[in-house]
Amino acid sequence: MQNWNLIFGISIIASPILFAMIAFPDSITWSWNEGRGGYLFALVFVVAELVGLKTVISKKRLLTVIPMTLVVIGYLIALEYGLRDYINDSAQVFDVQLIYSWTWMWDFIVMAIFIVVALTVFFGKRWIRIAPAGPIFLTGTAIILSLDAFFPYDTLGPLQYIVPYFVQANVWVITVLDLGTAVARDNVMFLRGEHGSMALQVFWPSAGVHSIIIFSLVIGAFMLKMNIPRGRKSVYFVLGILGTIGVNLIRIFSLSWYALKVTTDPVAWEEYHKIAGEIMFLPWLFAFIFIVIIIETRRLKKSESKDMSKNNS
Repeated sequence: MQNWNLIFGISIIASPILFAMIAFPDSITWSWNEGRGGYLFALVFVVAELVGLKTVISKKRLLTVIPMTLVVIGYLIALEYGLRDYINDSAQVFDVQLIYSWTWMWDFIVMAIFIVVALTVFFGKRWIRIAPAGPIFLTGTAIILSLDAFFPYDTLGPLQYIVPYFVQANVWVITVLDLGTAVARDNVMFLRGEHGSMALQVFWPSAGVHSIIIFSLVIGAFMLKMNIPRGRKSVYFVLGILGTIGVNLIRIFSLSWYALKVTTDPVAWEEYHKIAGEIMFLPWLFAFIFIVIIIETRRLKKSESKDMSKNNS
């Protein structure tokens, strides 16, 4: 009964996301501020953290969450029948600069609230240690979208600060590999390759600064759960940040390579730009967590084996 209750609980949490996938598949896009692609990754986090959990969720708690699920599904449906237009119109009232980021921000806020409330009903305050990654990922995405909505492009100085260094590093790589002509000026790259010239202006979301912030939040929550020394947690955290920076540098390089070697057509380039970031960052996030789990699992088994050997001797 315990396992079936848990599976039912996971299904309840997953149902709004699965509904969005089935009913509105076009909304599951991978551009971070143009769709709900992040829903899938949040769901993977939740499922991964809950599967195999040895705890009992009472029938009463499960039934309590079902009406909340229906409310969220109702919200998703209402968006298609005028609510999305209302949210777009409200952007003028709050002096929002980027409508897309404002619009999708609410989707992530609603889903984050739903999952937090559902987990709280199921597990009480313990949910913070049981399954924090999914809610933190959704909340972090909502926060970044809000920053992009109110402080677009380079208006948020602290987040834009490191972008010129990324641009300079990218120009250096292009020059070393002799892929074409590349010149950097602050956050702008002037590229000339096989298909002509193109100028790329890089802002903090395009540079992947948002992914560094989200990674920090998610990996921080993940490390909170792990029973390992603080020193090792700090090492993993730093390595993860450095790896995320590396992934973002690769992303900027790939965008430049696309302009140098594939096309300088703005429409075609923009299509690639929309998916390049999340396709690289999110697999990296999962891969890093998976590697850490493997390392620590093996380390724990070795430690237990040594303890057994000592006890037998």
